[in-house]
Amino acid sequence: MAITRFAPSPTGYLHIGGLRTSLYNYLWARKTNGEFRLRIEDTDTARNNEEAMKAIISAFDWVGLNYDGEVFYQSKRTDIYKVYIDKLLENGNAYKCYMSRDELDSLRASQEAAKQNPRYDGTWRPEAGKVLPQIPAGIEPVIRIKAPLSGTIEFEDGVKGSMKFDANQVDDFVIARSNGMPTYNFVVAIDDALMNMTDVIRGDDHLSNTPKQIVVYNALGFKVPKFYHVPMINNPSGKKLSKRDGAMDVMDYKNLGYLPEALLNFLVRLGWSNGDQEIFSMEEMLELFDPSNINKSSSSYNGEKLLWLNSEYIKAVSNERLIEELKFFDLDLSHHPKRTELLDLSKQRAQTIVELKKSITDILDVPTSYEEAGVKKFVKEDTKDFLEKYLELLEKNKEDLYNVENVEEITKPFIAENGLKFPQLFQPIRIALTGGTQAPSVYDIIAILGFNEVSSRLKEALKRNFQNT
Repeated sequence: MAITRFAPSPTGYLHIGGLRTSLYNYLWARKTNGEFRLRIEDTDTARNNEEAMKAIISAFDWVGLNYDGEVFYQSKRTDIYKVYIDKLLENGNAYKCYMSRDELDSLRASQEAAKQNPRYDGTWRPEAGKVLPQIPAGIEPVIRIKAPLSGTIEFEDGVKGSMKFDANQVDDFVIARSNGMPTYNFVVAIDDALMNMTDVIRGDDHLSNTPKQIVVYNALGFKVPKFYHVPMINNPSGKKLSKRDGAMDVMDYKNLGYLPEALLNFLVRLGWSNGDQEIFSMEEMLELFDPSNINKSSSSYNGEKLLWLNSEYIKAVSNERLIEELKFFDLDLSHHPKRTELLDLSKQRAQTIVELKKSITDILDVPTSYEEAGVKKFVKEDTKDFLEKYLELLEKNKEDLYNVENVEEITKPFIAENGLKFPQLFQPIRIALTGGTQAPSVYDIIAILGFNEVSSRLKEALKRNFQNT
């Protein structure tokens, strides 16, 4: 049984890299009948953003990654952290450091000048037989943990394999600032231990934090969880993903017309696979996912793949679901008599819900202008004559124009009898009915709109001679 978590900082929106991390944690917890927790790491009060915090919760609600229990906020747990800071001070595994900011800056400058890695030099670290400096006036101390001075810090990473760090790579880092507020690596270790995390799946940008957190675990006698450090998502050029490449707010994907299932399917494949399979239901993800199979190399964001997946999901979900999705974009088909026909027709061509809406409104909305290039290409001197004849044919059969088959049955003989080619008739009709030449089948449009609306739009186009002025 795995207990996992997603622990974002509310300093900005939830981006897709974060959503992928949360998805991996969610899948592993659910697959093993464990728990998936959400923790907001908001101890950096200067950078916290209330709107970002709400956006994270909204994103989780939208994609349906339900977490167990309450949302944990680190800012509400400071009393807990103080208990463990005091414990470390009492057992000698942490100490007060009175080094001023100027002294720290001077130390760093001299180390950099000597081409050394900047690190705390242990000035205030208590040692047997060591005389500490006199406590300066007016300096509030920070609390530093006693890191090991020799040996190695080792752990088995579920993605990267055996990891080994020289202990001297970890200095006596600060676990509480001078104002008493605990620091990131300290509170993460405390929370993961107290929340009984068995598996920590996170981006490999956190790999360098892991030795520090293990120092905290060991100092307090906590069990170290299993770590999985997932490689980053890159852009197609192999560079860091930018907003232009797709690293935007998860909720922006909703605004662009993506379905959450498609986005999750896309993300699960960015770093994990099951042979050549591309489309995964949530049930399949839960059955097949194992974090031990996460790729060791970075993955590349592919916007075209996401669009393709989204189009497949749009075709696959129920029309009832699409009706609900379209309401978000201010289109309500709930009571439209031809809603089934509209959706069955339009969803075959749409890559996003935004495109689905446009395809539908292109049919439903009376055109206010006509595509000039289409008019120039398809509206000729004889167009008016055969459109008027076709209108007469439709009027004679107006009671039967309720389905595509009936429209096709009367139209094909008309085309043959008048010596026309299909585009000669259909493209002017498309322009008259929708304003453009890219709409779906004329048979479908006529069956959906019905005779009265078709007649009105055709007559208006003829009256205006397909002109916009």
